[in-house]
Amino acid sequence: MEIEKSILDKVNIWLSPVFDSETHNAIKEMMTSSPKELEESFYKNLEFGTGGMRGIMGPGTNRINKYTLGKATQGLSDYLKISFPGEEIKVAIAYDCRHNSDTLAKTVADVFSANGIKVFLFSELRPTPELSFALKYLNCHSGIVLTASHNPPEYNGYKVYWQDGGQLVPPHDKEVINIIEALPYDKIKFEANESLIEYVGDEMDKAFIQSSLQNATFNTPQEAKNELKIVFTPLHGTSVKLIPDLLEDAGYSNVHIVAEQAVPNGDFPTVKSPNPEEPEALSMAIALADQVNADIVVGTDPDSDRLGVAVRNGNGIMTLLNGNQTMVLMTHFLLEQWKKQGKLKGNEFVGSTIVSTPMMMELASAYNVECKVGLTGFKWIAKMIVDFPEKQFIGGGEESFGFMVGDAVRDKDAVTSTLLLCEMAAQAKANASSLYQELLKLYVEFGFYKEYLISLTKKGMDGAEEIKQIMNGLRENPLKEISGLRVVMVEDYLASTALNLFTDEKEVLNLPKSDVLIYYLEDGTKICARPSGTEPKIKFYFSANEMLNDVKNFKAVETALDAKIKNIIEAMNLI
Repeated sequence: MEIEKSILDKVNIWLSPVFDSETHNAIKEMMTSSPKELEESFYKNLEFGTGGMRGIMGPGTNRINKYTLGKATQGLSDYLKISFPGEEIKVAIAYDCRHNSDTLAKTVADVFSANGIKVFLFSELRPTPELSFALKYLNCHSGIVLTASHNPPEYNGYKVYWQDGGQLVPPHDKEVINIIEALPYDKIKFEANESLIEYVGDEMDKAFIQSSLQNATFNTPQEAKNELKIVFTPLHGTSVKLIPDLLEDAGYSNVHIVAEQAVPNGDFPTVKSPNPEEPEALSMAIALADQVNADIVVGTDPDSDRLGVAVRNGNGIMTLLNGNQTMVLMTHFLLEQWKKQGKLKGNEFVGSTIVSTPMMMELASAYNVECKVGLTGFKWIAKMIVDFPEKQFIGGGEESFGFMVGDAVRDKDAVTSTLLLCEMAAQAKANASSLYQELLKLYVEFGFYKEYLISLTKKGMDGAEEIKQIMNGLRENPLKEISGLRVVMVEDYLASTALNLFTDEKEVLNLPKSDVLIYYLEDGTKICARPSGTEPKIKFYFSANEMLNDVKNFKAVETALDAKIKNIIEAMNLI
């Protein structure tokens, strides 16, 4: 195949003496045996998405390697010096169980130290939320996590955090990216100043566990804790470093860990994908739960920022909850606890995202608490805490199985959320209820919101173009009717406009630009389309709702909502 000149120009730069012989040899091998792979490796530069910079490991500008991460770190170092002149700049670095995460983390630490920046590097793999906590605990200016979350084994990634403990947001993100893109590879300083690198571990673990205990325990009687049977799986990831100790310190002794998935392993050998959104990922945990008659199953993704949950339904069968359901349950529990403790003063808020369940608005309204809604990605919820210092943050979540309890951590936190869920489950069981029954009660009180997600995978350069064309088509030929239901409103977050199709009135959306389209139908159904910021996918989110006047009618209403969503999906030719 013929390779474009622009790609060959990049390849030739990577064959210069700036890059090592291992890189040269790998590129030459691709040139002769796999020109398509060479094209995929160089056709663009890795971009910062909703979860930082994430990609396949290997040589090239579109790959995760010592040079792409070295360049990002050099650019960040230069920006930190501009942002904090005259200060002793400090950064924290953590990494997960993925292949090369430890060596890449050391490379990142080397570049920071070579630039005269003090580095706190975790001595072993640790959960992502602990990095956010450590950054604030150590008064650092920035932080890095080497992780690709739940992506396949060939991936790794680079998440950047700022002084507040949250991920990079405007204006810092764009300013850092501009510096990185303008930086030549020969300007990367790889020679470490080892005296500036300090290793951290056990002391930080203890501090983080203590913080989780403070934020996620709510006077659950010890007897209730003893009665709760828990199955936990880290899915070969980092949470095994903290969650067993956290649950023990909190008084939960009846914990069963899935032994086959308890050892960190970047190959994730027992699952197709270490993604708690996928039912298959928790199949071994559910089998163990049935064996020991557990009440709740919790599984975390490799870097332990997201969690999947299964509970027993009304027939005693283990049932997976989706991210919207766990978010609603946890938010309601926190609101109720704050109310009982007299902590609701009128200046509190919870956080959510534009693709998550509208039920969050109903919950917040019932407690006279504001629900702030941001773009997809937890960095926007963390930014709310910074932007509104006069307001008290209670908690917040997003549909993709992430939740944050309080503001000690400024990112989604499966560690603290696991403890919160156990507190909720223990109290429910002690009151002759369950998390499943509590969810149905919420549907009766606030309306039954049913959500569904379709993810279409489109890999590589051709896939990226296909995703672009799908979004362009939706913009150029906007849907005015779907499955017999009229479209009332179209929100285009790339154009920052909300158009009422009934009145032709157009409003300005006050969130940052993002490649997202949301359709609102006349019956309250919500449909969202967006390309993933971390995976080669385009995602379609569906939310339909009906009143539920009695728990006994749950199945009938659920069946009707499922049928409605199915008809909409068929009308949009998505299946």
